[in-house]
Amino acid sequence: MPIRPFDASWRSLAPTACGPAAALALLVLILIGYESQAAAAVVPTASGLVEGSLDNGVEVFKGLPFAAPPIGPLRWRAPQPPAAWSGIRTATQFAPICLQRGMYPEDAPPEPMSEDCLYLNIWAPVHGPADKLPVMVWIYGGGLENGSASTPLYAGDKLAEKGVILVTANYRLGALGFLAHPDLSRESPQHVSGNYGLLDQIAALRWVQGNIAVFGGDPSKVTVFGQSSGSISISELIASPLARGLFQRAIGESGGLFEPVELSADFQLAGAEEAGRAFVAKTPAHTLQDLRAMPAAELIKVPFNPHAIVEGYVLPRAPYDAYREGKQNDVDLLIGSNASEGRLFLDDHPISAATLGRQLDQDFTGPIVLLAGPGSAANDQQARASFVTFEGEMRFGWDMWAWARLQSDAGRRPVFLYRYSQSSPYPAGDKYFGWGASHGMEMPYVFDHLDQKPLPWTAQDRGLAAVMASYWTNFAKAGDPNGSGLPVWPAFTPARPLAMQLGASLAPAPLPDLADLRRIDRLYRAARFSKQHLDGIVAAVAIIAIAIVAGCVRWVAGRFRDRWVRSCACHSLGVDRESNRWGRGKRGAGSSSL
Repeated sequence: MPIRPFDASWRSLAPTACGPAAALALLVLILIGYESQAAAAVVPTASGLVEGSLDNGVEVFKGLPFAAPPIGPLRWRAPQPPAAWSGIRTATQFAPICLQRGMYPEDAPPEPMSEDCLYLNIWAPVHGPADKLPVMVWIYGGGLENGSASTPLYAGDKLAEKGVILVTANYRLGALGFLAHPDLSRESPQHVSGNYGLLDQIAALRWVQGNIAVFGGDPSKVTVFGQSSGSISISELIASPLARGLFQRAIGESGGLFEPVELSADFQLAGAEEAGRAFVAKTPAHTLQDLRAMPAAELIKVPFNPHAIVEGYVLPRAPYDAYREGKQNDVDLLIGSNASEGRLFLDDHPISAATLGRQLDQDFTGPIVLLAGPGSAANDQQARASFVTFEGEMRFGWDMWAWARLQSDAGRRPVFLYRYSQSSPYPAGDKYFGWGASHGMEMPYVFDHLDQKPLPWTAQDRGLAAVMASYWTNFAKAGDPNGSGLPVWPAFTPARPLAMQLGASLAPAPLPDLADLRRIDRLYRAARFSKQHLDGIVAAVAIIAIAIVAGCVRWVAGRFRDRWVRSCACHSLGVDRESNRWGRGKRGAGSSSL
């Protein structure tokens, strides 16, 4: 960023007789002035001037509003443009995060919270006025209930050092971000509700398109990347017409929405509105006005299950269907999952060989566990391992594999698949000791922030972090993670369906759990076929049933006809009808003989 020229008042400080002491004092003043100028870069955004700070060669801008505060009458409405301001806005403090209960990651430090939370942060390397740097926009995870754009783990300083601009943005969570209700749909110009959190993400991407150039970024080279529900959101953004053209590349870490959501009423607008009715019934509100007047801190105490809704506007179709119909937004793709994702859920379940099936039934429906589950276990250790594997495959592994195949089958843009397997060196006694490559464990390596945790990191850990940060930023620059000095990462294709192993080994290989993923895939395909052809199946079953009944009638009628004919024959030929054996008939009154 160009440094503002010195003010003419500096000339008045020059002594007429410049002795050594005066010269040194002047030099100190000049250096102090230069540093203050460099640390107070001013950038003109569409809403007004902002002043950031310089931190170890990285320009940092915190708390920039990308939408109006979603409070009062704007609660449960699409994000509106931010108000303009006069003068210079200081951008050196993070804004409050969106209201939530708990934090994600679980060990993230607590931060101030507010319903007024639609702000973003920027880390940019020092650059020239003509530079156009690639941009990476981080969408945090947390189950759409937790998460923050200002969590220290997500700071963009290390990635910015690799020549990219990093943006993190807040979006509404929980009921404030994903509540659907008939009254909300009625007041909407599109007659839909829910998906406000997704609309926030889209608004942040639009802000990036309109403003990132003044920070040195290239709006034609935007990569969205995210983890867990952030990655799920990215799969939904790829399916949303509202996000078309807002990003050119996407990185998804352990999350996608490719299950047959059409089987769940809650993922359709009508079902989500009914769930919204049930939510409102748990509050003291009687009208939409009452609901908007409730303190947000009270609202988030009411249980709610947030998720995206296929409502015809933000999401006209589910991500799976968007790919199958060729309606997805064409972007380069880098995606993957971790080897022990399911370890995150193990402590919530008392797993043993005797309880494995019952515990899995709590997380998945009985037919899924029966048809795609691990079956019985020989001992408790095997049961725990089977639980971790199945939970990880069902929640994350299958989605990422299915996503890679859908992208590859589309044949328009490349996809690079990975499997992360590194075990972080948590010591014995730590909560995360022995978790291996569980859900979210890759993030410190991606952001190259190992030093944020005082663990006994090895040279191999640090080398892996450097490699992964390079893969991610190379992909943002060129749509390809490969680069000088890095192990070659081939694209995933139908002919070579390989995943890059990111761990002790850095090499492409087939997925080790491919047989399990295919079993899950067959189950989902059968479920989709049944749902899509339900009317035909019902009609076919009815026709078959009618045919069977008609056949039975004919068969029974034929049997009775045969019995009548046979009865006549028996009467004349002497058949013993009681024993159904041929023999000589008893002669008696009324009997006949040949």
